[in-house]
Amino acid sequence: MKEEIRKHLVEQLIPFWSALRDEENGGYYGYMDMSGQVDKKAVKGCILNSRITWFFSQAYLTLKDEMLLDQARHGFEFLKNYCYDEEFGGVYWSLKYNGAPEDNTKHTYNQAFAIYALSSYYQASKDGESIELAQKLYEIIENRCRDEEGYLEAFTREFNPESNEKLSENGVMADRTMNTLLHVFEAYTEFYKVTKREEVKKKLEWMLDIIAEKIYNPALERQEVFFDKNYESLIDLHSYGHDIETAWLIDRGIEVIESEQYEEKMRPIIQSLTRKIYEVAFDGHSVSNECEKKIVDTDRVWWVQAESIVGFLNGWQKEGKQEYYEAAINIWKYIKAYVIQDKLGGEWCWLTDKDGNPYEDKPIVDPWKCPYHNGRMCMEALKRLEY
Repeated sequence: MKEEIRKHLVEQLIPFWSALRDEENGGYYGYMDMSGQVDKKAVKGCILNSRITWFFSQAYLTLKDEMLLDQARHGFEFLKNYCYDEEFGGVYWSLKYNGAPEDNTKHTYNQAFAIYALSSYYQASKDGESIELAQKLYEIIENRCRDEEGYLEAFTREFNPESNEKLSENGVMADRTMNTLLHVFEAYTEFYKVTKREEVKKKLEWMLDIIAEKIYNPALERQEVFFDKNYESLIDLHSYGHDIETAWLIDRGIEVIESEQYEEKMRPIIQSLTRKIYEVAFDGHSVSNECEKKIVDTDRVWWVQAESIVGFLNGWQKEGKQEYYEAAINIWKYIKAYVIQDKLGGEWCWLTDKDGNPYEDKPIVDPWKCPYHNGRMCMEALKRLEY
């Protein structure tokens, strides 16, 4: 498994995403369909470009290939010169193919992913300009995107509040989402790792308290997903991928802040989330998408499979449960058989049905479809399998 994953990363994922580099307009092309056709004039999502920058930064740190650092630098230059709003601060939602703003609204989720990318790029490059920009975005989130109870999400260009369509799904309109909180936590973990600022550590601990006391539902052993401002859950929804992703990201955050107190507080939640996904979402070879009002969506989403491998490897390492290790192996077998698209250079398809048939109408690249989940799975697996 380890050697297969390393080969997949080096010979397929890295070449695929490197080929999407836009030398003329900066950043990376924003769209490819399942036939392999690239739309060079498609919208460029700022989340997509943040995630690609993160991917190449971490790939460089893993493999020490200077070509990867050059790719990361190309992504950083695009974030700095085009995605960041010099007038009002913050990162735009999306740009036109030539770098002009396409959707100039601001979202906390988007600011977080830029911090995540910039912190990793700083770790790889030691370019002080990147961590200065990450600091600006951190201050924007803390000063413009939160209240006393937690993070708010959707804003106009000038950071006036607006409705949260971009991170609301399943027929609800949420003021707060588990997803955005998770990725602010993830971004601040990376930011703290390279800055060691005590203030950031305190914010991470504060978010762990919110997860434990307001997001996690102990009766159902899951996280709630969509909330009003008072953390009242808006829908009966169990997001399998987010729960297994949360389990290992919480673990990573606690490792970075080195807190025995939060290790003790969060360990039962981490174990519960991992066990529940193994019991209700894993069918022996792959993981279903979600369960809404007791109806399971049995489609297989690419990122859910990726995060499940990391989550189960993490559970195996921390708890010694062989069944988690075997689950990770079996999900990798499913990915090889049904998700990796060799005809497209080895990138993963977005979605398959429960029998492994891909949905041909889903793009292979778009503002949400990126090398963040599957690339991260590869690098995490290599580390956890003693690369």
